[in-house]
Amino acid sequence: MAESAIQDYRVATEPFYLPVGREIELFEAAHSARLPVILKGPTGCGKTRFVEHMAWRLERPLITVACHEDLSSTDLVGRFLLEGEETIWHDGPLTSAVRNGAICYLDEVVEARKDTVVIIHPLTDHRRRLPIEKRGTILEAPEDFMLVVSYNPGYQSILKDLKQSTRQRFVAIEFNYPTPEIETEIVAREGGVDEGTARDLVLIGQKVRNLRGHGLEEGVSTRLLIYAAQLIALGIPPVDAARVAMSSPITDDLELQRSIQEIITTVI
Repeated sequence: MAESAIQDYRVATEPFYLPVGREIELFEAAHSARLPVILKGPTGCGKTRFVEHMAWRLERPLITVACHEDLSSTDLVGRFLLEGEETIWHDGPLTSAVRNGAICYLDEVVEARKDTVVIIHPLTDHRRRLPIEKRGTILEAPEDFMLVVSYNPGYQSILKDLKQSTRQRFVAIEFNYPTPEIETEIVAREGGVDEGTARDLVLIGQKVRNLRGHGLEEGVSTRLLIYAAQLIALGIPPVDAARVAMSSPITDDLELQRSIQEIITTVI
């Protein structure tokens, strides 16, 4: 990837992020020690925003890959493509990140095929190398390169989980939903609403999260609270905004939807 192209992956402005613990300090230490990092936490709790913030803070390009079950090692590393009468090599996102000393973020890594995940192993130990088998070469990672992966432990299963041989190559930073005070500040800032409205939305979110284990697989994410706030800021009535952002998206069960709607109307 040319220098002009890698500049497109730089985070130009500071992404808003409020720390909830020592995650910034831990991430910076891992980067200095050239250690790979795994971020564990529920959907929508701020993992991706945190990585964006740290890329800005460390002044490193950020190349993000949304992992899925069809993601192959070729998708990550690269492939030869026919261009006219020539066969040209094209770096994949992982190779581009290694070559340019960027942060490579594999989002929801457990969604990728297990034979694809194995390709990152040489990058996550003392070797810090990326074998490019199709070219018969090995790419050495520069000091600034960092591998970051994330996943949601709440969705673990026998079929979708990280092998111990992969898991124990990373240092782990655990995430959860922010405290009510911090989450209120985040929702007010990101959603463009006043503190009172944000506090009500956060309270609804907390009460809905208490339904986990009672038919609800996952609680309301901070992201959805922000969506509700943004709708309210645009003039949508708060009850309607909360319903379409916090009730319908997280469950199709009508009984659970009614329970969530009762929480919404009680708080607002």
